[in-house]
Amino acid sequence: MSTKSYIITLKENANTEKFKDFLNSIGAEVKHEYTLIKGFAVKLPELQVSSLHSNEGVATVEEDKEVKIQ
Repeated sequence: MSTKSYIITLKENANTEKFKDFLNSIGAEVKHEYTLIKGFAVKLPELQVSSLHSNEGVATVEEDKEVKIQ
């Protein structure tokens, strides 16, 4: 099963502890929890990305990629 890295931001009213439980339930590996914003960097099976989009606490899901400046 192929995995990718994602940056997930949560809505203001989202419960981060419940969301961490949700991430564990779908097989995500939390790489970092952001404190300035409500969010996580995770490694996740590609098949589970749709589960993130359907979670009511999720604001955004972006694939984590290397950024280069020109």
